[in-house]
Amino acid sequence: MTHVGRSATAPERHEPGEPTPRASVRDVVAAYVGLTKPRVIELLLLTTVPVMFFADRGIPELGLVLATVVGGTFSAGSASVFNCVYDRDIDEQMRRTRRRALPRHIVSPTAALVFGFVLAALSTAVLLLWVNPLSAGLSLGANAFYVFVYTMLLKRRTTQNIVWGGLAGCFPALIGWTAVTGELSWVPVVLFMVVFFWTPPHTWALALRYREDYANVDVPMLPVVKPAREVGRQIVIYSWVMVATSLLLWPVAGTGAAYPVAAAVLGAVFLLEAHRMHARARDTEDLATIQPMRLFHSSNLYLSLLFVAVALDPLLTR
Repeated sequence: MTHVGRSATAPERHEPGEPTPRASVRDVVAAYVGLTKPRVIELLLLTTVPVMFFADRGIPELGLVLATVVGGTFSAGSASVFNCVYDRDIDEQMRRTRRRALPRHIVSPTAALVFGFVLAALSTAVLLLWVNPLSAGLSLGANAFYVFVYTMLLKRRTTQNIVWGGLAGCFPALIGWTAVTGELSWVPVVLFMVVFFWTPPHTWALALRYREDYANVDVPMLPVVKPAREVGRQIVIYSWVMVATSLLLWPVAGTGAAYPVAAAVLGAVFLLEAHRMHARARDTEDLATIQPMRLFHSSNLYLSLLFVAVALDPLLTR
């Protein structure tokens, strides 16, 4: 999900599993934190907490929010750690990821695996004890789906990797809802589908920026196997479906006027950016002209503000 560019400096070479001689305690701690991909966790929590407000039709109990956030953080962190362990071979070759802890040998694969399992166990325990079994099961299922289906099965085999693999990133909407209500309904499913249709435009914009990296390690992201104009076309299609799905929350959940207005305005702005990128990509493969990162950053802002609107709607209509 959310990533930032890394230095293109070649990684330091050490024997496999051997820590860097100059790695301080601070470096090691930072490396373990980095394995959890904190930027991804931030985005996942942004789709969890607002749904809790919406499900409660107000302000949910602070202790419940805290337990859900802690459990969700541990779960998402665990999935990211397992992903880093499995992908360490290609991470070492990609400019964007070669400065991660495993390619730099600050943390060994075995230590990282133990860390991942500990986080998964803590997540399950926290959600079971202080939230509910349904939320714990959904969180564990999302973790397993991301690791086994996306990372191990789809990522290196198909251009549809992020479309279906991205389902794991949609689960926080369900977890936030079930944490409050203890049951599923069509309301969180709509928000689940918003994130589902949001994920391809978000990820393909980033993958277009780093398509040479993915090509060099034989990961068939859509921008690697299709020209930029086709990537832009697919992004526009998914963007339209995403915006239409976001507006479904109004009739399905019976929201106030604030949410559909916000969803329509945010959707219009995002669609404009998607169409502009598509237009820039029609006759060129030059990334400086296409500017895919504009859409990437716009997608982060869109999702953030949309879920803020989800949280505020019940507060404004009480």
